[in-house]
Amino acid sequence: MPTPKLRELTAIFFKIGNTTFGGGLPTIAALQRELVERRGWLSAEDYGLAFALARITPGTNVIAFCAAVGACIKGLPGAIAGVLAETAPSAVLAVLITLGYESSRTNPLVMGAVGGVIAAVAAMMWTSVWSLVKPYCGGVRRGLRAMVFTGGAFLAIWRLGLTPLPIIAIAAAVGFLWKEPSASK
Repeated sequence: MPTPKLRELTAIFFKIGNTTFGGGLPTIAALQRELVERRGWLSAEDYGLAFALARITPGTNVIAFCAAVGACIKGLPGAIAGVLAETAPSAVLAVLITLGYESSRTNPLVMGAVGGVIAAVAAMMWTSVWSLVKPYCGGVRRGLRAMVFTGGAFLAIWRLGLTPLPIIAIAAAVGFLWKEPSASK
């Protein structure tokens, strides 16, 4: 895989982290399109592993994710660059938006806009889910496997109220036992 210069990697994190709205999942999906699909700096498997590991870390998952992906591509400097480029400018913007919202949250037009944003963000989250699951859906057996894992995790959270750590542990154990056919990869 090609290895970018640190400034190239930093620019990608900066651009995506500060122009992708809707939280960590849309940012993670945009980073996947750029780092895995367009530039080939990271494999889909390494990207998925970074995503899974970031989900079980305490704190903000997107920060852990950017650190993991940056480290996979450029080591410690990549991790630091990924975290700072993705978070610092957007943190300032979040404070400014919060101040603006607090001063106008009784305005019906503002609340209508917020409702539209919530609906759009939900769609972006589903897009993120699809972009992570899609590489594992080729063929009937792989598609069934992906649906069982994705649907099972969804039901475990929604119906059983399980937290991410036991779901990931169960998925890892089942994934170990239910191996993917190597010819389909």
